[in-house]
Amino acid sequence: MTKSILLVGVGGQGTILASKLLTTGLMEAGYDVKMSEIHGMSQRGGSVSSQVRYGNAVYSPVIEVGGADILVSFEKMEALRWLNYLKPEGKIISNNYRMDSMPVLTGKAEYKEKEIEEELKRLDATMLNAADEAVKLGNAKVMNIILLGALVKSMKLEDINWEKIIKDNVKEKFVDINIKALKHGMELVSKEALATN
Repeated sequence: MTKSILLVGVGGQGTILASKLLTTGLMEAGYDVKMSEIHGMSQRGGSVSSQVRYGNAVYSPVIEVGGADILVSFEKMEALRWLNYLKPEGKIISNNYRMDSMPVLTGKAEYKEKEIEEELKRLDATMLNAADEAVKLGNAKVMNIILLGALVKSMKLEDINWEKIIKDNVKEKFVDINIKALKHGMELVSKEALATN
């Protein structure tokens, strides 16, 4: 059984690092894993997506339209932009965070925040204030690892040795804060689940 995870965001949010940690963890757990990345002007606030597929045997890294089991959005407008890739029964984890893309910054597009939030509520998305939570932990840059933790919990992948994955792939001085962020993301999903039951 192959599972498909789509991670989307805006350049500079750490989407690709989160995807690489996820891919490494899944591989170390013995899964066949395929990953593909798309950097759309990622350095300048462009859209970034990463597709990760895992299972016993995965033949393609590409997620078809309507094929993602879970959509993890690092920026809330991106969640709606990629919505057509989600399975009808798929889950959404979205960072409740606004980061204006180039079309918004140049005035070619409008950021309709209220409509975006209403649509995500209607879709029963798990909304996390990962940016605020990262600041509370002491480093705004671990927002991506909080979202990775939320994904790990939602996909029931807690048995993988994520601490080792982080130690092997993150600069030594940032290891502790990243491990803390991962655990915090997992806790946030647990709290969210309790609040909705």
